[in-house]
Amino acid sequence: MALSVATWNVNSLKVRLPHLLDWLGQHAVDVVCLQETKLTDDRFPVAELQAAGYRSVFAGQKTYNGVAILLRESAGVAATEVQVNLPNLADEQKRLLAVTLDGLRIVNGYFPNGQAVGS
Repeated sequence: MALSVATWNVNSLKVRLPHLLDWLGQHAVDVVCLQETKLTDDRFPVAELQAAGYRSVFAGQKTYNGVAILLRESAGVAATEVQVNLPNLADEQKRLLAVTLDGLRIVNGYFPNGQAVGS
């Protein structure tokens, strides 16, 4: 299985959605990992991305963080296993998302810098 994968720190999907949709229309990327979506799950643009030919797996929160993995429908892969954050880690910050695609594990992480050690 050959898949093309791209990653993009969108720093607000609400603001960058038109740019993302344009880019998706120009590139036949199978898997797109997005960081800093900054959207709650109920505001994620599922319909717009589906109209562009992509299924979405996402974990978001308001104002900060948020990650998503977009899967091109014509690539013929489906997420059979989804993991939000690390197992057994109580962390409400949505910074890690993983999916399994036909035995291939894709991990999308947002790892910001700048906080004190131990915080």
